[in-house]
Amino acid sequence: MGAMEPLRKEARDNPSSSANLLSKIFFCWLNPLFRIGYQRKLEEDDVYEVLPEDASHRLGEELQCHWNREVQQAAKDLHPPRLSKVLVKCYWRPYALIGIYIFIEEVIKVIQPVLLGKIIEFFENNQASNTAAVYEAYSFALGISLTTISLSVLHHLYFYHVQRAGMKIRVAMCHMIYRKALCLNSKALAKTTTGQIVNLLSNDVNKFDELTLYLHFLWIGPLQAAAVTLLLLYAIGPSCLAGMAVFFVLMPVQTMFGQLFSTLRAETAALTDERIRTMSEVISGIRVIKMYGWEKPFAASVDEVRRKEISKIMKSSYLRGLNMASFFVASKIIVFITVCIYVLTGNQLSASRVFMAVSLYGAVRLTITLFFPFAVEKVSDSLVSIRRIQSFLLLEEVAPRPLASAVAENKDCIVKTEDLLCYWSMMLEAPTLQNVSFTVRPEQLLAVIGPFGAGKSSLLSAILGELGQESGVVKVKGALTYVSQQPWIFPGTIRSNILFGKELDPKKYDRVLRACALKKDMDLLPGGDLAMVGDRGANLSGGQKSRVSLARAVYQDADIYLLDDPLSAVDAEVGRHLFEECICGLLRKKPRILVTHQLQYLKAADQIVVLKQGQMVARGTYSELQGSGLDFTSLLKEEEGQEKERHGVTPISGTVPRLAHTLSDNSMSSSPSSSPSSLSSSRYSLIEGTDPLAAVGHATGEERRSEGNVGLRMYVKYFRAGTNSLVLLVLILLNAIAHISFVLQDWWLACWASEQKHINVTEHLNGSLPQQMDLDLYLGVYAGLTTTSVVFGFLRSLVFFNVLVSSAQTLHNGMFNAILRTPVHFFDTNPIGRILNRFSKDIGYLDSLLPWTFVDFIQVFLQVVGVIAVAAAILPWILIPVAPLLAVFLFLRFYFLQTSRDIKRLESTTRSPVFSHLSSSLQGLSTIRAFKVQQRFQQVFDEHQDLHSGAWFLFLATSRWFAVRLDAICSIFVTITTFGCLYLRDGLEPGAVGLALSHAVTLTGMFQWGVRQSAEIENMMTSVERVVEYAELESEAPWETDKQPPNDWPKTGCITFDRVNFSHSANDRLVLKNLTVIITSREKVGIVGRTGAGKSSLISALFRLAEPEGRIMIDGFLTSEIGLHTLRQKMSIIPQDPVLFTGTMRKNLDPFRLHTDEDLWNALREVQMKDVVEDLPDKLETVLTECGSNISVGQRQLVCLARAMLRKNRILIIDEATANVDPRTDGLIQQTIRDKFQECTVLTIAHRLNTIIDCDRILVLDAGSIQEYDEPYVLLQNQEGLFYQMVEQTGKAEAASLLHTAKQVYMNKKRGTDARRAEDVSVIFETSL
Repeated sequence: MGAMEPLRKEARDNPSSSANLLSKIFFCWLNPLFRIGYQRKLEEDDVYEVLPEDASHRLGEELQCHWNREVQQAAKDLHPPRLSKVLVKCYWRPYALIGIYIFIEEVIKVIQPVLLGKIIEFFENNQASNTAAVYEAYSFALGISLTTISLSVLHHLYFYHVQRAGMKIRVAMCHMIYRKALCLNSKALAKTTTGQIVNLLSNDVNKFDELTLYLHFLWIGPLQAAAVTLLLLYAIGPSCLAGMAVFFVLMPVQTMFGQLFSTLRAETAALTDERIRTMSEVISGIRVIKMYGWEKPFAASVDEVRRKEISKIMKSSYLRGLNMASFFVASKIIVFITVCIYVLTGNQLSASRVFMAVSLYGAVRLTITLFFPFAVEKVSDSLVSIRRIQSFLLLEEVAPRPLASAVAENKDCIVKTEDLLCYWSMMLEAPTLQNVSFTVRPEQLLAVIGPFGAGKSSLLSAILGELGQESGVVKVKGALTYVSQQPWIFPGTIRSNILFGKELDPKKYDRVLRACALKKDMDLLPGGDLAMVGDRGANLSGGQKSRVSLARAVYQDADIYLLDDPLSAVDAEVGRHLFEECICGLLRKKPRILVTHQLQYLKAADQIVVLKQGQMVARGTYSELQGSGLDFTSLLKEEEGQEKERHGVTPISGTVPRLAHTLSDNSMSSSPSSSPSSLSSSRYSLIEGTDPLAAVGHATGEERRSEGNVGLRMYVKYFRAGTNSLVLLVLILLNAIAHISFVLQDWWLACWASEQKHINVTEHLNGSLPQQMDLDLYLGVYAGLTTTSVVFGFLRSLVFFNVLVSSAQTLHNGMFNAILRTPVHFFDTNPIGRILNRFSKDIGYLDSLLPWTFVDFIQVFLQVVGVIAVAAAILPWILIPVAPLLAVFLFLRFYFLQTSRDIKRLESTTRSPVFSHLSSSLQGLSTIRAFKVQQRFQQVFDEHQDLHSGAWFLFLATSRWFAVRLDAICSIFVTITTFGCLYLRDGLEPGAVGLALSHAVTLTGMFQWGVRQSAEIENMMTSVERVVEYAELESEAPWETDKQPPNDWPKTGCITFDRVNFSHSANDRLVLKNLTVIITSREKVGIVGRTGAGKSSLISALFRLAEPEGRIMIDGFLTSEIGLHTLRQKMSIIPQDPVLFTGTMRKNLDPFRLHTDEDLWNALREVQMKDVVEDLPDKLETVLTECGSNISVGQRQLVCLARAMLRKNRILIIDEATANVDPRTDGLIQQTIRDKFQECTVLTIAHRLNTIIDCDRILVLDAGSIQEYDEPYVLLQNQEGLFYQMVEQTGKAEAASLLHTAKQVYMNKKRGTDARRAEDVSVIFETSL
């Protein structure tokens, strides 16, 4: 999605704008979308276009306008501008209007119980014969069903509109943040990081989405509480106050729970991070861990962190359980207290009053215990976020550049500086630049040279206006353009990267490509210049990126060119081409300033400015400067010394000062052969660069995405992982008892009320009889039932959480152990990210979200079952209409999930471009500003936002579509129950009616919530599925077997390969074919061969990283019969890339704690690391940071060598480092191996021949089979042989010295050999032939 192409082909018009009223209320305008989603997978093109009032540009500009006004006003009134004030100003009107919906809804909620009370009164007064009363009752029934229907409609309209309001605020905020990010100046950028800005965009603005949902409850809550209290006073008198008091006690308790919960969350998060870090190290170093046989100590360290983490999770889960249960039993306790006080103060219970009270409490319960505390919490959260965003919006901006007046004549453009003085930040004493003066006119090339950190790039920044000047003058006439030192490529096609918003002029475009040496590259790329380059230009080589960014600048055809070292990333040949064809060719008419390190181009410069530590040391032409005796080379050389100091003692490849290399003529050529046609060499880098994985030969398999539903088997597995069947039975029983006692408690109230009525009636007829005795009985049973329901309510919550969290623990352990035991091939085919994702995201779901959702769902589900059961017990025929309603519901759910899954997927895929666009813009900030394309980038950002808003809008609307329909089903149920009671009024007790109706009314909101939770569970169960999938990976051979070789095995260290075939996995091709070779005791063997000849595979076969066919014997023991750990721990290996692990130095040397300190220090002394370790703050206990990044590569290599020495094994295998370790370390390693491992059999896989030319024998591999195997000198006699050719390729001088060494070794040995040795050799020859 390049910055220049439109993102969408043809978006579909949004039907919600043209929908009629009814369609808007019931969201019917979504029906066509659901039909499409039911038939096929939804794609991005199916998403409706964003409504004009939701468009990012419009919203953002509106808020920006308010903000600018506030900033100006604040400057006048001398107080800091406040973002919260701006938000209120901008959005209060539309948001206040939405409040009307919720107000009406809450009014209706309070009226409904009153109607309910009236209906029950009708039953109490036994007016069945009175027609007027019956009609009145029917009108009340109609009222109840109408209120139910309007409740469900209003509720969803309210939530739909507030969520859209939240979305608008979020989108406007993002627009402002991005706009601000494009204007930040150098001082501001020093205060903030890309990560922080992305965080503002991903976390902080999301708070607005949540805030708008609950904000209205801040005033609705208290109002409703007051109204309900008044009604209750009217219904049951002052005893209701006791009940309300419980509510107000519950609120602070829940808030306290919330705070405890968040502190636990923070502690858990820290532990989780640590576990993921350890995991990622284990996975990236898995090869080494397996070869060392170190799985157990690592498993132990992961287990330890995981145990701590689980104990925290357990605590927070219990808190959650208590919180949920308390929310759940609150209503029971409140009703209980109210009834007790009511009865004990001498009042008589009546059904109408009791159930009216129950319903009123129900109406206010959610608002007071859930929404009001939420609102308070979200407001405080949002204020923090608003403050963070506000401080970001107040950072300093770049001074707006006057748009360069188009210069009429080329002759006028000019860059002039006088006595420039600049500071990057005032903290630094030394100015970045001082007394720099020069003038560049058309057709002039100014070269700026100087050592590393001399202020060359800062000079260009000052000319661009990125770096403000303290004093001095920078005068620029004409439009500038700029090429940055780190080439910056934004996601899109190569063509859009070069055009950068200009029109395509094919002739000019072709000229630019040729001048920038991109023609050939374009022909080789799949898709030519329309090839997509990913984030950060992933599939281009460094040289290509810098040529593309140069081409971009050239194509702009500006007046003045500032080039920041565009030549150092390319090889010499291409560099010369760029310099001659482009900088001195196409651009020769323009004023150019070139920062460079290549001295060979200085002769062509009209003027040279030499900078050193921000000062201008010299200025003049090449000959002038030479005449003044200025030695260029020393000027640039001096920086080599500095570089070395900066990078510790050993310049390792990779940190070799890249500037130091570029002094010679054939500077860093990108391919090994710096042939005359080195232009073609850039194409190698391209082909290597495109697909790093293809080179490895393991295509990474596509990750399996489980479509459709999760089978019942998974659920059983999930629960069985937590406990045994007995506990599960207990859990089911607990749930049943809790819910039965819930229903019984209300049912007992109903019986009591009915009984009271009968007594009142009989009392009426028979005169007075004392009715004191049954009060104790009724109260006693009532109290008993309440206690049971409270106790079991809490118990089942806690047990449930316990089971689910321990099942998360079991599943994690299963997966982790399976990962440790699976063959290495698995790690070659699955990228680290994918494996880590299971340990972070999926396990994260299992730990916290899934248990909570599950418990919530089960509670709601059982409540719904309870409601239907109660209704059916009172009116059995109600089951007849329930059946079709159930069928409709099941179909709806299935129908909805088809579409909603796709919409969720689209929402998350459209979200990531917003972030990647932001971070890539921040990387190319100076380029974007120099080219003055901020406007266009802002536009693209808005397009990305609109795309996401479109998907998000659908996500909101579809959820509401579903919820309205579910609530409609509930309303039908309520209506049927209400009218049914009246229609079949004969023989119904008022208590029973009250019970049925008050329960049915609670169904509306609850039912759709339960269904939505069930959909959530289904989504999260895929995580369980993915974890189980990894827990069932195939494992390698056992670590220990019954066949134990003696303790001192291998004594001699003689290795025999007998007809060995080897492939990395069962269905891969063979990489070793029919290999037969004998390596005798104490022999030093070098293994050579071209890339892919099977050198490393030989080692893999020896260590059984995959099972080889054929026989490998070590001292007469078949390796395939021994346990893997037994085998691997008896051979030492120095791996190719030295892997260290986070942990102490001691743990890195000796994770099993088998050796004394003395041993460790001796080993370190022999590899000359003793001084280094003694200088560390805690010596052996010093913790190495991630993967040992706080010591140099060479030192890491030495630590690996020390590990091998500690093991004192008879067999040593060295996989030579491809990274050029500096010569000193290299010599040291070679020397140590010769001295210390004299008694061992040593196999060396060599990449450089000089290390193995003095071996006893050399094994030459080619394509997996043995070509030659003999002493080096003998091999060199055969001029047809592979080894001879390899030596020849090293160059004349090197080849001669190699031959000389081989001859010396051979002669020395010849003198010392005896007959026995010769005999031995001939035997081996026969077998190997």
